[in-house]
Amino acid sequence: MATKQSSTYGEASIRVLKGLEPVKQRPGMYTRTDNPLHIIQEVIDNAADEALAGYGKRIDVTVHADGSVSVEDDGRGIPFGLHPEEQVPVVEIVYTRLHAGGKFDKGAGGAYSFSGGLHGVGVSVTNALSKRLDVTVWREGQVASLAFAAGDVVQALTTRKAVAGDRKTGTTARAWPDAKYFENAELPKAELAHLLRSKAVLMPGVTVTLAYEKSGEKMTWLYRGGLRDYLTQSLNADPVIPLFEGEHYADGGETENFAEGEGAAWCVAFTEDGAPMRESYVNLIPTVAGGTHESGLKDGLFGAVKGFIDVHSLLPKGVKLMPEDVFSRASFVLSAKVLDPQFQGQIKERLNSRDALRLVSTYVKPSLELWLNQHVDFGKKLAELVIRCAQTRQRASQKVEKRKGSGVAVLPGKLTDCESRDLTINELFLVEGDSAGGSAKMGRNKETQAILPLRGKVLNAWEVERDRLFANNEIHDIAVAIGVDPHGAADTPDLSGLRYGKICILSDADVDGSHIQVLLLTLFFRHFPKLIETGHIYIAKPPLFRVDAPARGKKPAAKIYALDEGELGATLDKLRKEGVRENSWSISRFKGLGEMNAEQLCDTTLNPDTRRLLQTEFAMLGFDATVASLTKLMGKGEAQARRDLMELHGDSVEVDV
Repeated sequence: MATKQSSTYGEASIRVLKGLEPVKQRPGMYTRTDNPLHIIQEVIDNAADEALAGYGKRIDVTVHADGSVSVEDDGRGIPFGLHPEEQVPVVEIVYTRLHAGGKFDKGAGGAYSFSGGLHGVGVSVTNALSKRLDVTVWREGQVASLAFAAGDVVQALTTRKAVAGDRKTGTTARAWPDAKYFENAELPKAELAHLLRSKAVLMPGVTVTLAYEKSGEKMTWLYRGGLRDYLTQSLNADPVIPLFEGEHYADGGETENFAEGEGAAWCVAFTEDGAPMRESYVNLIPTVAGGTHESGLKDGLFGAVKGFIDVHSLLPKGVKLMPEDVFSRASFVLSAKVLDPQFQGQIKERLNSRDALRLVSTYVKPSLELWLNQHVDFGKKLAELVIRCAQTRQRASQKVEKRKGSGVAVLPGKLTDCESRDLTINELFLVEGDSAGGSAKMGRNKETQAILPLRGKVLNAWEVERDRLFANNEIHDIAVAIGVDPHGAADTPDLSGLRYGKICILSDADVDGSHIQVLLLTLFFRHFPKLIETGHIYIAKPPLFRVDAPARGKKPAAKIYALDEGELGATLDKLRKEGVRENSWSISRFKGLGEMNAEQLCDTTLNPDTRRLLQTEFAMLGFDATVASLTKLMGKGEAQARRDLMELHGDSVEVDV
């Protein structure tokens, strides 16, 4: 019999990571670790933010023979006087403290109105993951220098008076990335060049250079034609109509719903064939995974094109347009300016800001409507292309439908089905409670989203025999609606009858809702494991709180949703930093999905562009480990094992009562 190893668990067992230790311990939480490009990009982004703010006209990047990289700009230079509260040189704080920087101050007189580096862990991560980092600043007639090693100061700040030949202002940072933190210590040459070239495109009039010391190679980019020139050079096929381009930024007037300066610039090409070329940016930060600003472009393009087709009665009978019919043949470059962008993760690959969808769509749609009505012949050519895409999509879905055969079970009466039969876009929401089901039915997209309300809690199916499953009405209805029979892990089930590409569990954001999630996940893992394995099972994440924030600075009053207590705290901290008076906001807690109206449920949970959806998988644990864990949690004879688990980890759980 195995015995427990003796260990001491007391006050001294708790370790507090200080300074930059969290980055060194878990670098993957803060940056990409396949190569050092992202930590160098953080330095480049700082230089670009100076140019974006109108203070710099040049960014020079040099890859040195010893593997180090230097980034030089002619911006204002990082302040190096003592911080009024910390009494430490500001430039030292910038490179050694997480969540410190000039980009949090968004009020009047802030150093940066628009910037990409908003997580506050940017160049401090560069410092933490570099063997050495040297910084030199030219500012106010002085030159300041300091050096770091592994994130620690090794050469304290020194200053001297500027002499003839010195730059007037600017910052140079030279970093030696530490190879032990990266799978490959080499900077990807093509990616670095592409990043710098895109900065030049998005900042017309700013010169960007990249030099390789060892080979003597040097590249220089200076664009004055902006997005149009860049997109034209990058297209893989000839466009069917002239490029559609435009830009619009809020002027802060009373008729505007956005902060002054917020908006976007865009250039779009529609091509018959070839792979679409798509690039998007937020405050010059490349968002390679897209986000809500791209969704806004998609929404605006679809609204304008559909309106044109309807006005001119161009749509053939039986054809139904979808946003993807317009977007699938669109190549674009999109550059959005958002006052307070919220990204997914520190590497900022995807924009999550809900308002960005409305921001971009609001400006793109009327601009394209006007253009199409001024160029009707081009509008009709575009309409022909879009209608062909829709007809191709519908024919493909009809072929799938024929293969299913006619002998299908009668669908459950409480299922509110979607109109589409296209598996790739159809979604089924398993909704807790009839009242929430009613809101979901009103807030859904009836073309692609189906709703199946569940009454009460689903049976714990972990130890239920497969031939007894359908004795439970809820499980019977779920299986029939999905179109797949129960099966085991070793089986090869027929998935041709599957009716939805995404099966989403939608329950309250409280303890009871979590319990329902666990019961449904248990059902799918035990009796429909191939649906998890093939990536069809998802968990919807509705918010628990809504914060009604008053107007602040340039930003109008807004409703901000928070997923949990942690997000609520972060939201309130951000409001305080924006200068909002304490308790001038109001906080609403949703007791359940039934308390949300259809519009709120759509905006936070159903709309693919603004919702949070978590795909379920067991690849991380492995199948056997997942079976063992669920047996302990859901098995009838495992009470003692569950008790031991709660005694061991109970203190780390926050109970919602």
